[in-house]
Parts: sequence; C-alpha cells; structure tokens
Amino acid sequence: MSDNLTVAVLGTGLMGAGMARNLSAAGHDVRVWNRTAAKAAPLAADGIDVVTAPADAVRGADAVLTMLIDGPATLDVLTAAEPALPAGAVWLQTGTVGPEAQALLAARAAAHDLLFVDAPVLGTRSVADSGQLTVLAAGPDAARPVADKVFDAIGRTTVWLPGAPEEGPASRLKLVLNNWVLALTAATGETLALAKALDVDPARFFEAIEGGAMDSPYLRMKAAAILGGDFSPNFTVEGAAKDLDLIVAAGQAAGVRMDVAAAGSARFRRAAAQGHGAEDMAAGYFASWDG
Repeated sequence: MSDNLTVAVLGTGLMGAGMARNLSAAGHDVRVWNRTAAKAAPLAADGIDVVTAPADAVRGADAVLTMLIDGPATLDVLTAAEPALPAGAVWLQTGTVGPEAQALLAARAAAHDLLFVDAPVLGTRSVADSGQLTVLAAGPDAARPVADKVFDAIGRTTVWLPGAPEEGPASRLKLVLNNWVLALTAATGETLALAKALDVDPARFFEAIEGGAMDSPYLRMKAAAILGGDFSPNFTVEGAAKDLDLIVAAGQAAGVRMDVAAAGSARFRRAAAQGHGAEDMAAGYFASWDG
C-alpha cells in the first residue's frame, strides 16, 4: 500500500474542513463533498478536489470519512454514495451520532463490504484546523493500516478501544465525555448570568477560585468568550442540544436518569430559538433570560 491514500471527506462544516486540509497537507489525495456547496468551495484553493455528489467523492477511495450532524444525515449521504462505494474501503465514522445510530451505520457498512471504524473525535473547530484532534476508535484490525494514516493526519492522539464497532464503544465514550463538557459549558453561562443579575463582578469569581480545585481552563475559555462577546462557532448551540438529546436517550436506554443533561438540552434549545443556534455553544448564556 502506498503511503498516500485517496480519502473522501463527506461533510466539510466546522470540523470536516480542517480535517480535509490536514489530510491534504499530509500528502493524501482528498476529495470532499458538502451538502451546502459554498462551505466546501474554499477547499479547492488547498488543492483539494471539491465534488458535487457523494458518489463522486467515494469512487476509488481507500478511506471514506464522514463528519455529519447526526445519524439520519450520515445514512442519507451514504445512501447517495452507494453506487460508487468500493468494496474493502475503510469507513471512518467521525461524527457524534450515538451508539444506536452507529449500529445502523455499521450494518450498512457490512452490507457494502466496507471496513467500519467507530471513530468520533474530541475537539473544536480550532483543534480540527490545527490537526490536534483526539480520535476515539474501535474497528477491525484490517482497517488499522489505512485508519492510522488518516488519524495521524487529523489528530495528535488516537485511543483504540476494544469491542466491535457495531456496539459503539467509541461512541459511548464520546457521549460520556460530551456530557461533562456540555454540563460545564451550560454551568459557565448560568454562573456568569447569575453574577450579572446579582451585580457581582466576574473578576471576583475568578479571583476566588484561582488555582484551586474549582478552577478550570475550559471554564475560563468559555467565560472569556461570553464576557468578550465572541460567539464565533467552534461547536454550535444547535450541536450541543443535539448531543445532549443523544446523551439523554442513551441514559434512558440504560436505565439512568440524565436530569442535568435534559435541562441542558432545553437550555440550549431555548438559546437556539432566540436566534443563537449557529453561534458557539457559549451563547447558551443567553438562555438565562426570556426573550
């Protein structure tokens, strides 16, 4: 096998565009497709082949990387690509779709003789742009030679997990991780809103927790976005709500009540209804007020 692969990237939104650029920079032949063509068009300047149909992207590919909003969207795009899917190609499913959808996608992969890898990633747009994602992966050993080359190009660390990909071991871990980071994001916004309402200077809050167990770099990062009014999206309010719904459903299926996650979903959806859906999830802060 050549060191350089042909990689199809389906979905070039906040995360997929950076992933495609890093794959190209690593010397791989990259073809991309995105439902909103204007979001993919700038990648042509990086020497990436921008195509108008999923089938054109996957034809002859060694690896197919999907980074789409949810399970139904991923299944729709794969269905459109089916006529050109090469048997034996490695499918790297990197979106956060939840274990139930992941099982359906794995079954579809098996029907087309694809080597399926459950591979959600940790990171935001800036992390994807810099090629520093953490990849959580589960899949057959036969997929590793191709998968590892792709993961080396898009990430700084790959954590291979035991278990069959159709059982979603990586997807299940991703939901656990997202539950924590989304709870912290929501709590940051709510805490700063309470400080504003009670006429408390946020600087005093940070002074009180500095260097202690309550302090957190992530807390400070999201607080800086809120206090600076910079809601350029790294991960959107709508995406946060979607992931929290997946978390609540997974918990319920396993007999666990996810009360904080359910409240967080309602909070982010309220912010989206106020017009903040496409902004960074720090904009969940605005859900603290009606209107």
